[in-house]
Amino acid sequence: MKELGRLASWGSLPGLVRQLTGLGGCARPIRLAGYRAEHAVDTTTGEIGPELHRLDSTDLPAGHLLVRCNNRRTTRCATCAETYRRDTYQLITAGLRGGKGTPEQVAAHPRVFATFTAPSFGPVHNRPDAGRCRCGVRHTPDDPALGTPLDPDGYDYEAAVLWNAHAGALWRRFSIYLRREIAKRAGLTQRAFRQYARVSFAKVAEYQKRGAVHFHAVIRLDGPTGGDTPPPSWASAELLTDAIRAAVAAARITGPVLDGRAHTFAFGRQLDVRVIRSADLGGGTELTDRAVAAYIAKYATKGAETATGTLDRPLRFLAELAGLDLSDHARRMIRTAWALGARKDLAHLRLRAWAHMLGFRGHFSTKTRRYSTTLGALRQARAEWRRLQATIARGETPHDPAAEPEETTLVLGHWAFAGTGLTPGEQWLANSLTPDTSTEGETAHA
Repeated sequence: MKELGRLASWGSLPGLVRQLTGLGGCARPIRLAGYRAEHAVDTTTGEIGPELHRLDSTDLPAGHLLVRCNNRRTTRCATCAETYRRDTYQLITAGLRGGKGTPEQVAAHPRVFATFTAPSFGPVHNRPDAGRCRCGVRHTPDDPALGTPLDPDGYDYEAAVLWNAHAGALWRRFSIYLRREIAKRAGLTQRAFRQYARVSFAKVAEYQKRGAVHFHAVIRLDGPTGGDTPPPSWASAELLTDAIRAAVAAARITGPVLDGRAHTFAFGRQLDVRVIRSADLGGGTELTDRAVAAYIAKYATKGAETATGTLDRPLRFLAELAGLDLSDHARRMIRTAWALGARKDLAHLRLRAWAHMLGFRGHFSTKTRRYSTTLGALRQARAEWRRLQATIARGETPHDPAAEPEETTLVLGHWAFAGTGLTPGEQWLANSLTPDTSTEGETAHA
């Protein structure tokens, strides 16, 4: 390639190899233009000294600073999605057995794994536990007909899209009712409940094949300040399970009235709540924390495009659908979202912006503050580890945070978005490299 030959003649090829290897296999890195400068600062006088080090994007072999896209979708970047899945696994696991800054005593707190489904919008092709589908066929697991309506013209596409648009609000309503139901069973007022216990949870959203969102959640009952305090003596997994079922039955969201038809949204009848046992109990036959974490992490990287064959990026114009290979069911869901998005009374739902997600605009992975660590903290720890390894590789002494330096460092920088992806030459070279899977795209200087 001419591009690689030019870099080789300039002696820049080894540097480009290091840049691309540091991406860890990211398929669509973000290109940044700008600089980063370090200045010594006298802590006594506050005087800013001369520039110690400068990183300028124009001096890099790629002409830009390349950082990982960190996209969670497997269809956009499989490598970054895998990192996201592993981080989600660690986040969920920390809230179940401790670690990563979460006390180990959370493993003894009441914990359940719950699945909240969507209501029915019309019969669809499925694989019942016994017998055949209503259409008379025994579908295979990979049958594209699964999840599609038996009668497309009779399927309530409008309600299905609006359900997705209101699912996040319904979850928030459920979480409020859950605290009320737990307090009621403990004989406490809601105000008094806060002095005795706290509900912590982590959840992910998953699309069913029919295109409706449902939620998987780990719900834990802690002491008043979270996982670092033991729950009260009356707290139990059975009480938590009972409260969840009552809260689901009570939670309702009043939706819009369209053409004289009122929409009210609630969770579906298929509610599954199972107590989580530690791996040390039940000889491994119980639902363990490891199994739950792996199950939730699996769905953290999958969107509507994985389950229903829809899009993994927004539409600019509805006419774009004509050139896309979509199922009739996904196409009708998108068209319905687009049509509803034109209504002024539904502008707050931003249905056109989220038509590719069939109306759902919530976060796929959420948690309460006290459940466990954060994805940001995990990424920061990994970046710091990489910088430490780079320091050791250069033969330098790692910085001791306990040592109080006479001077500190002031970092000034400015970075601007300059595009995404790799040039053809960079892509060819990246395909021939073994990525450093321990990296997150942070450079030693960035």
